Amino acid sequence: MLRNQLKNLENWLLKPERKPLVLRGARQVGKSTLVKLFAEQQGRPLALINLERFAKLESVFATNNPATIIDTLEALPGVPPITADTLLFFDEIQAVPAALSALRYFYEDMPAQPVLSAGSLLEFALADQRFSMPVGRVEYLHMAPMTFTEFLLALDEHKLHQLLSTWQPAQPINDVVHARLLELLRLYYFIGGMPEAVKRYAETRTLNAVSEVHSALIQTYRDDFPKYIGNRNLGRIQHVFDYAARSVGNKVKYSQYASAEKSATIKTDIDLLCAARVLSKVRHCHCNGLPLQAELDEKNYKLLFLDIGVMNALCGLGWRQLGSLQEAQLVNEGALAEQFIGQHLQVLQADSPNRELTYWLREGRANNAELDYVVAQNGKIIPVEVKAGATGHLKSLMQFVAQKKVDYAVRFDASPPSLQHIESTTRMGDSLETVRFQLQSLPLYLVEAMPRVIGAG
Repeated sequence: MLRNQLKNLENWLLKPERKPLVLRGARQVGKSTLVKLFAEQQGRPLALINLERFAKLESVFATNNPATIIDTLEALPGVPPITADTLLFFDEIQAVPAALSALRYFYEDMPAQPVLSAGSLLEFALADQRFSMPVGRVEYLHMAPMTFTEFLLALDEHKLHQLLSTWQPAQPINDVVHARLLELLRLYYFIGGMPEAVKRYAETRTLNAVSEVHSALIQTYRDDFPKYIGNRNLGRIQHVFDYAARSVGNKVKYSQYASAEKSATIKTDIDLLCAARVLSKVRHCHCNGLPLQAELDEKNYKLLFLDIGVMNALCGLGWRQLGSLQEAQLVNEGALAEQFIGQHLQVLQADSPNRELTYWLREGRANNAELDYVVAQNGKIIPVEVKAGATGHLKSLMQFVAQKKVDYAVRFDASPPSLQHIESTTRMGDSLETVRFQLQSLPLYLVEAMPRVIGAG
């Protein structure tokens, strides 16, 4: 979230023991724009060096001498004098791996110099063993596409933004406002949160312009493939990329991606796309205790796409189809709702040491159950059910409650918010078991309010 990220940068700048900051995120999520806005907000000069343009600086950074590095940088075209007030920003830092190692020496030799860096394919540089990453000498800030509330702000929907940003449990939302928010939610499904797509729509209010941005973004990601797949099959990884967008919310079965390929081959392709942050895994967890990540099942996982708008563009789901869907029809469009909620849960957990999303799965001949997400907050395990429409059964949720003995759950759907006390029975094996729990139902558009809702629960 832009405001939060700007605040995070301000807090970083004010630290007495400030370390160089590495911004991590997929291409085009706004890392460079954030730094430019921050420099403007702080009234500080910005020295932005795009290292993709200056790959020959490798030998200069390899000196690990910040004074020598700065002297050379000041000789580059367009770079202002670099003083202690200057924000020194190395963009696309993965193009010069020695620059990553040199961050340590900026921290040790020039602690007063604020240094930031970013890279769209940074994960691949960090996995390279040919250089030494300055562990403990840098800190990270994770970035993602714009959230729904940021989307509202970009469209000048200030009152609705204020409502969602300050909403508290038990606060009513009238039917007219609720219907308007669902309309805007559907618009977000099409546009998504990639800054350029949102900016283009805010400027033109035309969806054709958004489609052009999506097409360009998709081509950019495809153009990146040769940069990190080595000698792997380019056509196959493009197919995996496309198929993943069409199978969000489904347990990954490698044979469905390419029946003629070995599972290990497809798994590696998926792992590469996850490292590029185009895809991310939601892993099955047994959910017997905290932390949830201690019981991850590495073999069973679902995939989320980077952004719901780009995902829909890859699926060929245009505004004509998406905008005409009625609320009842959206019940059959669960992948959209699951992607939307997952995309926002990733943002909400970005600062957590356990950022990876989890879900719960139980497979059996006649007793299957699956819960869309499971999160941990306030020392509790919170099951999260996602429904695209206003109705839906709670069979899997009640089985989770009965098996894991939790007393609070969250459901996202298309209905206004409500808090229900559920008392029912569910079949567990050959017997019926009584379950009692509180069910906090939230409209999908209130996902960003979940932490304060759970905190009040």
